[in-house]
Amino acid sequence: MNSLEQAEDLKAFERRLTEYIHCLQPATGRWRMLLIVVSVCTATGAWNWLIDPETQKVSFFTSLWNHPFFTISCITLIGLFFAGIHKRVVAPSIIAARCRTILAEYNMSCDDENRPLGHVD
Repeated sequence: MNSLEQAEDLKAFERRLTEYIHCLQPATGRWRMLLIVVSVCTATGAWNWLIDPETQKVSFFTSLWNHPFFTISCITLIGLFFAGIHKRVVAPSIIAARCRTILAEYNMSCDDENRPLGHVD
């Protein structure tokens, strides 16, 4: 392969990688917002649950029954983690890190916007 063909291949790889990362960004943003909202709801519900004087006087399950906002938000947060939200939130970072690992084998690197930089000395 001559250097012109290599440069064209590198540019095609750069375009495809950038396109793929940019396609993930909107979905990643939505997952992040959902995680933030559910986390804030869970924290707010937990605060209300903990400061309630009845919490200490009744059983654990009765206490959860008396605080449905906390119970539902906590179950939702646990369900989101079981569904893999933690992976969906950081998916572009995972892909970029894997690309950097593969590019390092070819003595190459990529910047924070996932554009290949060529040979690294």
